[in-house]
Amino acid sequence: MKKAAWIIFAILSTLIGLYPTIYFIFDKRFGLLGSKTEALLNDNLYNAAFFTHIVIGGFALLIGWLQFSKKLRRTNMNLHRLVGKGYVIAVLVSGLAGLYIAIFATGGMISKVGFFSSGIVWLTTTILGYTAIRKFNIEKHKKFMIYSYAVCFSAVTLRIWLPLLTITIGDFITAYNIVAWLSWVPNVIFAYFLTFKRRSDKTSSEAILLLRMLGFLVVMVYVSVA
Repeated sequence: MKKAAWIIFAILSTLIGLYPTIYFIFDKRFGLLGSKTEALLNDNLYNAAFFTHIVIGGFALLIGWLQFSKKLRRTNMNLHRLVGKGYVIAVLVSGLAGLYIAIFATGGMISKVGFFSSGIVWLTTTILGYTAIRKFNIEKHKKFMIYSYAVCFSAVTLRIWLPLLTITIGDFITAYNIVAWLSWVPNVIFAYFLTFKRRSDKTSSEAILLLRMLGFLVVMVYVSVA
């Protein structure tokens, strides 16, 4: 079962990591760009940020899953470090570009805040993971990098949830507002339960941070509906 899940995880990460290449094959209005205005599509800064985010972010997704291979860490630690450095650089570049394009997210304030928040969490957990290993704190490094890749994996979950919700709800904008949060918050929750080892961890600062984030999500959903 674990092996099957690992294979599916690797395949999805690889396929969606390569997904941005489609934007260079099809028309400019392909995919999520189809919901953007003509003025935004002709904005050079937005285009630069968008393609930087999806291409470099795709690279992070494409190589990041390798870091969870115990065999790689056991047999080739130098490669593990090299891939790790590449991942961190990719996150910094893609994450910053992502913060900019989140300002122009389709659907209004709730989707803008949702995607902007995911960018903040992605950048923060990656930086904390990197600084932890620089201080030789391996356990803390592992935890934060799991959180980091959980947010990175939202590129996959977004493309699973968005079509399902659009078909179910029958409205793209509503589905997109939900996916702005649904694509990454459950991933972070899963990462939390994946990383704690003892029951006492449930009362740790990580749990408090998680509760605050969920509380913020409830407030944002209420504000958008009210």
